[in-house]
Amino acid sequence: MTDTTSGLPGPEPLLSARGLRKAYGSTPALDGAGFTVDAGEIVAVMGPSGSGKSTLLHCLAGIVKPDEGTVRYAGRELSALGDAERSALRREEFGFVFQFGQLVPELTCLENVALPLRLAGARRRDAERRAAAWLERLEVTDSGPKRPGEISGGQGQRVAVARALVGEPRVVFADEPTGALDSLNGERVMRLLSAAARETRAAVVLVTHEARVAAYSDREIVVRDGRTTADLTAGAL
Repeated sequence: MTDTTSGLPGPEPLLSARGLRKAYGSTPALDGAGFTVDAGEIVAVMGPSGSGKSTLLHCLAGIVKPDEGTVRYAGRELSALGDAERSALRREEFGFVFQFGQLVPELTCLENVALPLRLAGARRRDAERRAAAWLERLEVTDSGPKRPGEISGGQGQRVAVARALVGEPRVVFADEPTGALDSLNGERVMRLLSAAARETRAAVVLVTHEARVAAYSDREIVVRDGRTTADLTAGAL
């Protein structure tokens, strides 16, 4: 990356990908896709169903290895890391929000939010104290003692956002985070997610097909047939 004002190399993006190709059998999912996101930046990844959006996110997060191309995070090449190192990275430096929350049904919402901290070795009391603070921040304090099946979809998704952010990750991957919600709850989730991410300086990779959701981002990248377009300013589509 070059600083065009000085002609000198600029800082490397926090997360970047070049020339990503991935196929499942004879079906190509990515065909030369590229991506960058800086610390504190929210980037929306848009495109129709089957375009490769989720596969791109999974490659960026080190969940799936691309067949070709490179993914770099904080100066490290993800494909050069072992399985244990990638798992530790996802546990300690990445946060995830999925379309249906994927909360553990047997745990209370407080325990769900505390779970990443417990897996990282935090004591239960400390983990639950931090989890309670995030539930308050996401406006779902009353959900703490309840199990996921006892709360609404909108509340559950805010609990999932709290779980993604409780460990203060450097990157949050959000895959259609409002896809299962009505417009009112979707707007609330995005408002709280984007505000919390900006406050903590977490980068966000936001996969969506909805323009109203992408409007919360700083830039939009469009994926079509496994290829990415040039970056667009949010709202330009």
